[in-house]
Amino acid sequence: MDSYQAVFKRKEIKYLLTRAQLEAFRTAMEEHMEPDAFPHSSISNLYYDTPDFRMVRRSLEKPLYKEKLRLRSYGTAEDSSQAFLEIKKKALGVVYKRRESLPYSQAVAYLDGSIPGGEGQIFRELDWILFAYGDLSPAMFVSYERDSFRGLEDPGLRLTLDRDILWRICGLDLRLGAWGEPLLKEGETLMEIKISNAMPLWLSAALSDIGIFPLSYSKYGRAYQQMEKEMIREDRRYA
Repeated sequence: MDSYQAVFKRKEIKYLLTRAQLEAFRTAMEEHMEPDAFPHSSISNLYYDTPDFRMVRRSLEKPLYKEKLRLRSYGTAEDSSQAFLEIKKKALGVVYKRRESLPYSQAVAYLDGSIPGGEGQIFRELDWILFAYGDLSPAMFVSYERDSFRGLEDPGLRLTLDRDILWRICGLDLRLGAWGEPLLKEGETLMEIKISNAMPLWLSAALSDIGIFPLSYSKYGRAYQQMEKEMIREDRRYA
């Protein structure tokens, strides 16, 4: 994955599917979509945040503008393996993602302020976020298995199916592999439709016929909410 797209601008619409809905939808999409160039990925992310989780708490308030900073690897990272420094912004329903690539050990060192970043606009944006928040550090690990598809009639149409979503707040190192608490219920799949223009008619019809409806869903946000609930339960247990 040495060649990569650095800038994205699109709408991302999310859906939570049951096992039966997923089977029906796979049948509906057969004539319209094909596996992407990278059809399956094991994705691991480290979300950076302040000690009081200011970034994710603001995101959950559903402001007109929000942003996240994460470090991503495909598979379990090694010191020399490729990692992606990603800024994900959402403004007025449109998602903007910008990313740069460094070896994992260098990416971690850059984010903790040990070494300078690179040249170019994206590193300047990364520098600004690190400066503006001041005290960003690894806050949560989130991983998942992803199947990716692209449109046959419209190659700009992307669709992903995420399962086995795990999160943790300890062992915040992408070299430690994927383990943690499950985010989805048994049999659930998170589907994301990524479009730059209008949704194709066949896709709108399939979603309607199967009874699949959009929802607001952030993996990091949902994991943070689950973490809060678990902390409240622990507090009550020892109260």
